[in-house]
Amino acid sequence: MENNNNKDMGELKSTNKKQVLLFYCVECEELARKVAAQSQLITLQSINWRSFDDGFPNLYINNAHDIRGQHVAFLASFSSPAVIFEQLSVIYSLPRLFVASFTLVLPFFPTGSFERMEEEGDVATAFTMARILSNIPISRGGPTSVVIYDIHALQERFYFGDHVLPLFETGIPLLKQRLHQLPDADKIVVAFPDDGAWKRFHKLLDHFPTVICTKVREGDKRIVRLKEGNPANCHVVIVDDLVQSGGTLIECQKVLLAHGAAKVSAYVTHGVFPKRSWERFTRKNDGGSEKGFAYFWITDSCPHTVKAIENTAPFEVLSLAGSIADALQI
Repeated sequence: MENNNNKDMGELKSTNKKQVLLFYCVECEELARKVAAQSQLITLQSINWRSFDDGFPNLYINNAHDIRGQHVAFLASFSSPAVIFEQLSVIYSLPRLFVASFTLVLPFFPTGSFERMEEEGDVATAFTMARILSNIPISRGGPTSVVIYDIHALQERFYFGDHVLPLFETGIPLLKQRLHQLPDADKIVVAFPDDGAWKRFHKLLDHFPTVICTKVREGDKRIVRLKEGNPANCHVVIVDDLVQSGGTLIECQKVLLAHGAAKVSAYVTHGVFPKRSWERFTRKNDGGSEKGFAYFWITDSCPHTVKAIENTAPFEVLSLAGSIADALQI
């Protein structure tokens, strides 16, 4: 009887698949096309992204009448303050066009690392961004679903109000799939650059041996040290949610090599790399040394970075397209 119930539930899920109309910002066009290629149930839609002479946005949602009663999604990239306002204008408009449901896909939550106040006067902009998104209008189908990948701190889910439904996804399954494809898959050790990264990801990678690094203060400097684990003679993969300048990853690499690691790679979901800091990791900048990073995996959550590092070793892009397509069916 139980098997029949499970079968019926499976058939019900397969027949309840949604047709989704996917809008996207300019810089997410390539990722949007990859998402649409994952499923015949996803159809791309367009927006005219124009500006008035004074620089403020002059926007037009094409086929606005045709999306009534449809499941609608918007793929966003808040890569800089300059592009957030025009995207928010669209995000606030789409649910009000009598759509059946609305989903915002924001792969990278850009203010996620600014979630703490260390002294009075600090502004926690992660909370500000969450409040802005929490005020997205409710559609005919109810609250907006907000899909975010590997948000910097899990407690940030509580920054969002009751008018949206945050859905926190992760890029770690993409990394695990890639690691199993490596010729030295049986020699992989996962390293976390600090306790925060360990808390964030260790349960998702618990079948790999692990190494944990930590930062200790020596005078005015913060030095990376090996806290626990043994990287000797292994291919060590440093895992974190995001990278900015890359300084911590480089210091971790040095420590791991000093403790006998055969080679070191890195994975981050969000390759932010302001001011082209990714160039620190290219083969031409490590002097051709064998001690550079063997691989540096990122996802396509930050489209500007993906374009910048295209065909540049040691970078490889693991696309979120399939995961986003699945999330749109939730």
